[in-house]
Amino acid sequence: MYFYSNLVSINDLIMKSGRKVENHIIEWLKSYINDSGMNGFVIGISGGVDSAVTSTLCAKTGHEVLCLEMPILQDSGQDNRAKNHIDWLKRNFPNVASQRIPLDKVFLSFQESIPPTEKKNHSLSLANTRARLRMTSLYYFAALNKYLVAGTGNKVEDFGVGFYTKYGDGGVDLSPIADLNKTQVFELSNHLGVSEEIRNAKPTDGLWGDNRTDEDQLGASYPELEWAMENYKNISEINNLSDRQKVVMDLYVKFHKQNQHKMKSIPVCQIPKKFL
Repeated sequence: MYFYSNLVSINDLIMKSGRKVENHIIEWLKSYINDSGMNGFVIGISGGVDSAVTSTLCAKTGHEVLCLEMPILQDSGQDNRAKNHIDWLKRNFPNVASQRIPLDKVFLSFQESIPPTEKKNHSLSLANTRARLRMTSLYYFAALNKYLVAGTGNKVEDFGVGFYTKYGDGGVDLSPIADLNKTQVFELSNHLGVSEEIRNAKPTDGLWGDNRTDEDQLGASYPELEWAMENYKNISEINNLSDRQKVVMDLYVKFHKQNQHKMKSIPVCQIPKKFL
């Protein structure tokens, strides 16, 4: 498939040199936390591959790791995968602890407190509120224990289509896997021994209380979007795009442009010195 062609060599490299990638990230995490003077990491566990890989890498540093389950009217499959992964971590790494913080009542209380509206973005705004409640919980425990909040975003989500919640799952202290595309994260998860149930689960942000996947929301698979990200800047040089490739590129361009406000630094109004 053409969508995979630009990724094959990189993914083969991870399969062959998984230990090098693993060790590089672990040493980076160790260096960062040692320089920061903090005590460990706190990470939200969703039952997905990104948080599974990130938490495993953090656990392998030997520093304290606190895994938080933060269900909000969660699909039972996602909830069970998160529990099972945390149990696996705790069996294998004595430096891992966990807390379960059900946020259902907090979310429902917020939902009841806001005025009713018929605006079309109401459901999306509520979905993003779930991510921001989780970020608030992560930073509570981070401040309590002098921990760093470890982000779980990957490259195509964070820098390609901006598929995350600003000041939600985008509110983190460091991003260990953000230079790996989603397919590369899956390859690394296999190397790390992440459970098959997580590796086989369809990616989802878990913000809607149902089974909708990332692909349902984005309209394209991660390999397709990674192809678009690789070819976005030189698309005019590629001949004979298929109808599907044109659709995917249009989707990528749309998301990439509309989510620039997430991916760029907060703009600051510069006051001319002559005014001061």
